[in-house]
Amino acid sequence: MSTVRLTTAQALVRFLAAQYTERDGERHRLIAATWGIFGHGNVAGIGQALVEDRTRMPFHQGRNEQATVHAAVGYARQSNRLSAHAVTTSIGPGATNLVTGAALATIDHLPVLLLPGDTFATRPADPVLQQLQLPYAGDVSVNDCLRPVSVYFDRVGRPEALVPAALEAARVLADPAATGAVTLALPQDVQAEAYDWPEEFFAERTWRVRRPRPDAAELDAAVRAVRAAERPLVVAGGGVRYSGAEDALRALAERAGLPVATTQAGKGVLPYDHPCDVGGVGHTGTETADALARTADLVIGVGTRYTDFTTASGTLFPEGARFLNLNVTGFDAHKQAALPLVADAREALTALTAALDGHRARDPEEWAAAKRDWQRRVDAAYAAPDEDARPTQAQVLGALDTLVDAHDILINAAGSLPGDLHKLWRPRSADQYHVEYGYSCMGYEIPAAIGVLLAAPGRPVWALVGDGTYLMNPTEIVTAVQERLPLRLVVLQNHGYASIGGLSEAVGAERYGTDYRYRDADGGFTGPPLPVDLGANAASLGMRVLRPRTVRDLREALAEARTATLPTCVYVETETPDTVSGPPPAAAWWDVPVAETSTRPSAVKAREEYDRHVTARRRHL
Repeated sequence: MSTVRLTTAQALVRFLAAQYTERDGERHRLIAATWGIFGHGNVAGIGQALVEDRTRMPFHQGRNEQATVHAAVGYARQSNRLSAHAVTTSIGPGATNLVTGAALATIDHLPVLLLPGDTFATRPADPVLQQLQLPYAGDVSVNDCLRPVSVYFDRVGRPEALVPAALEAARVLADPAATGAVTLALPQDVQAEAYDWPEEFFAERTWRVRRPRPDAAELDAAVRAVRAAERPLVVAGGGVRYSGAEDALRALAERAGLPVATTQAGKGVLPYDHPCDVGGVGHTGTETADALARTADLVIGVGTRYTDFTTASGTLFPEGARFLNLNVTGFDAHKQAALPLVADAREALTALTAALDGHRARDPEEWAAAKRDWQRRVDAAYAAPDEDARPTQAQVLGALDTLVDAHDILINAAGSLPGDLHKLWRPRSADQYHVEYGYSCMGYEIPAAIGVLLAAPGRPVWALVGDGTYLMNPTEIVTAVQERLPLRLVVLQNHGYASIGGLSEAVGAERYGTDYRYRDADGGFTGPPLPVDLGANAASLGMRVLRPRTVRDLREALAEARTATLPTCVYVETETPDTVSGPPPAAAWWDVPVAETSTRPSAVKAREEYDRHVTARRRHL
């Protein structure tokens, strides 16, 4: 057997550069690039290896470890999980900073390879800098906190152990039913240790991305359920997009006359003006979709996890409703005591359409009037009667709505924007709407936009953030500047946490600690907003900053940003919608427990409202 002598880190980089995925005849790099921040624990190992093989493995320099995972996740989502990025960190805080990003990737079923440095395997000094010591376990390091948020974890304690670990990591990353954050913890001495590697380890390897077909018995049961239903409703999730099943879903909806409601991850799988599309479903959904959900006798879930926002915390779908779930994982296919159809979304939808053989359940005219009425309400929220007034958040979305086309991509994750977008946004293409709501992670948007720009060069990419989210994680602006990426950042300054402020008021917490105001001696937060200028901050990090004051200015600034070739920020102070038309209120409930006892009238009233809603919860068995 021919061998080549390399360090463990050099071998890992060379191995990763030779891994590919293939689906439907299209081939992709499994690991297209590596992100990293260097420190002791990876600079002499992975860092040196990346220099050694920089023509094989592109490298992106991050500024915050959590943000580098978000960038990798943004890339993987835009690539429909067929290509991913790796992230390398030092030991200690560099490694623990990965946890939030890893949880997001695993919750959202998006592939990312994490390569945190680890303490010495040989323990020449104990402890070393940044090492966690526990009196009851000598083999634990801080990297063990990545175990519960990883779909695969291994610590490579010897060079030769890399071979099975790397192969297993690649297998999991490429498996649509198992993918998420994969962690290979790399002791710093092992990274630098040389070994004679079999040359076959570095041969190009293609991982076939499966499209499992439905079981015949499960398909037969699904067909019977659809034929028997009088008021079926499809709930489409992110699995439709990752499977590339949009055309198959459209064919089923059109031929069988099925209304299609969408989760945050599924929004856009049908264009907003398709007759069968009824918009977002659940707590942040449209009244059209939620009304259909409340009367559905069969809910056909396609690639969805049924989070509490989708089900309105178990209060949306009626008692007696049955569920049919098409999902690539058996775990999700069986939720809601459903009839499972465990298969790739495209394969399952295609087989179901053929087996229904012309069956038509409903006519889109049933919901056409409700949909037109909803679009009028969207128009009202977007409208700006006074072009010289300061815009509301909804009017910012309306101004953007008039500007974009199917090539633009919108990215958001947390705050009040996800709710407004789910209700109001009109997606023109299957991948235009990019809202991360599985983990709803503040700070995701800016780095994720960079990942999307790397996956979709030439397309206008917009990161929409509130002031609270911006303050969480603006660091990757520097990366966008360094790589000359035309990031379009829209910062909405409303001087506080708008979403949580509203929730705080609703649950009797009186918006305490949610505004950016001075602290009083008695513990309150009053007075004028803090003199914080986030636009100046973005400019200090290298962005060009536009400062529209009015709706008229805003339209001009957004148009200018859309044509920009370098990172550009549109910084806009928004008006609260108290005196102007804002987004329609939530059409369904969301369970946030309220204090059962309180001396404050606001909390007492909120608890009464909570008790009224919670009685509507039901388990579908």
